Amino acid sequence: MLSPILAPGAILALWSMVVLVWFTATRFSAIARLPKDQMRSLGRNGTRGQDLERILPERANWKSHNYTHLMEQPTVFYAVILILAFAGAGGGINTYLAWGYTTLRILHSVWQATVNRLPVRMFLFAASSLCLLALAINAVLSTL
Repeated sequence: MLSPILAPGAILALWSMVVLVWFTATRFSAIARLPKDQMRSLGRNGTRGQDLERILPERANWKSHNYTHLMEQPTVFYAVILILAFAGAGGGINTYLAWGYTTLRILHSVWQATVNRLPVRMFLFAASSLCLLALAINAVLSTL
């Protein structure tokens, strides 16, 4: 079963891995520039990425925040496109909506990780969410 709707899902999954590498490199670089006394304030055991939030520069945290976002709502996207593909409804308007979602999420990532001004970020999130809503409705309709 080859369905054109799977391609935007594969691209978004790959983009998520690009953001993972981006945020990891950014964080390691920011950590390397920290004064030693700030690192000691974290403690020795059980430090989590969230603990770094208070000592790393804001811009270094933006990439990590975006990676977290790519692990949240897009999980619904992956499920919906699989449902559409299995239901034989992975072409036409659904493929365009899936590409729209993927494109908007990538734009959202780049914006959040570099500029992070809220009005544009919210527009990109809302527009991508509308694409996902339409896809979810179409998934329900294609399975009834």
